[in-house]
Amino acid sequence: MTRVHTLDQASADRFRRDFALVSRQRKGKAALAVSGGPDSLALLLLARATLDDVEAATVDHGLRPEAASEARFVGDVCRKLGIRHSILTLPEPPKGNKSAWARRRRYEVLEHWANQIGATTISTAHHADDQLETMLMRLNRGAGVGGMAGIRPWRGRIIRPLLTWRKEELEQIVREAGIAPVDDPSNHDDRYDRARLRKELRHATWLSPAGAVRAGLALASADSALEWAALDYMSRRAAQAGGIISLDPKGLPGEILRRILLECLRRIVPDAAPRADEIDRLLTSLRAGKTATLAEVKCAGGDFWTFQKAPPRRNI
Repeated sequence: MTRVHTLDQASADRFRRDFALVSRQRKGKAALAVSGGPDSLALLLLARATLDDVEAATVDHGLRPEAASEARFVGDVCRKLGIRHSILTLPEPPKGNKSAWARRRRYEVLEHWANQIGATTISTAHHADDQLETMLMRLNRGAGVGGMAGIRPWRGRIIRPLLTWRKEELEQIVREAGIAPVDDPSNHDDRYDRARLRKELRHATWLSPAGAVRAGLALASADSALEWAALDYMSRRAAQAGGIISLDPKGLPGEILRRILLECLRRIVPDAAPRADEIDRLLTSLRAGKTATLAEVKCAGGDFWTFQKAPPRRNI
C-alpha cells in the first residue's frame, strides 16, 4: 500500500532545495524517469510531495522479459499517487553492446517525451553511491578530467536532484511509503563491471560517497574552465575559410590542444565522436608534422595545423 504521508518534513525540505539548485530555478512541468527501483521510486515520492507539476515515464528497454511488467508496476504506483505516467519503448536493439545502446537511446526517448509534454526538466535518480562507483570505474579506465568528474548534476534539461543523497536514505523513504521496489537482477550480475564493484564497495566503508560528490563537482568545474580556455585560445589562434581550419598550436599545453582538436573535428564533421586514445594519437602525429585522417577529417601538421573534410575513399 502506498502511503505518501509518511515522508518527513526534513526530507521534503532538503529535496526542494536540491531540486531548485540543479534545476536552476526553472519553472514548469518536472519530468521524472522512474524505473521502479528504490532510487527512482524515492525520486517519485519526493517530487510528488514537493513539486507542483510532475509527470513520470518508464523506459522499457526490452532487454529483459520482466521489463514490461515492471513498467506497468510503476504506472500503477503513479496512478495511486495521482501522477500521470507514460511507458516509452525502444526499437529492436542492434548487435553488439546492447546495454550501452539502451543507455544512449533511453535519453533520446526521454527527451522526445519531455518535448511532447512540455517539461522544462527531466530528473533521473542518480545518487551519491552511483557517483562513487562511476568515478572509481573511470579511474580504473584511465579517464581524464572530464571523465573523472563523473555524473554531472545537470546537462541540458537532464538533472540529478538526488546526487548528494545516499542510497540507504532513498531506500528508507520507499520502505516507509509501503512500496516494494523492483529488483533488477543485472545489479547483482558479475558480468557487469558496476555490479562487481558494488559488491567490493560493501566492505570498503572508508570510501566516502559524499567525498566523491564533492570531488566530482570540483572536477566538473575544472573541466568547464579548461573547455573555456580551449575555446578562448581557438578564437585567437584559429581561422576558418573555404571549409579549412588553420590553427597555430605553438606553446599550447597538451590538454588544451586535445580539446581544440576535438572542436576542429566537430566544426568540420558535426557528429564526430573520436575516442580519447584516437585524439592522443592524432596529437602525436600532428606534433611530428605528419598528416592523418580521423572522423572523416584530414588533419595536417607543421608550423600551422590544418583541418578539412577528407575526400571520399575510392573503391578498388
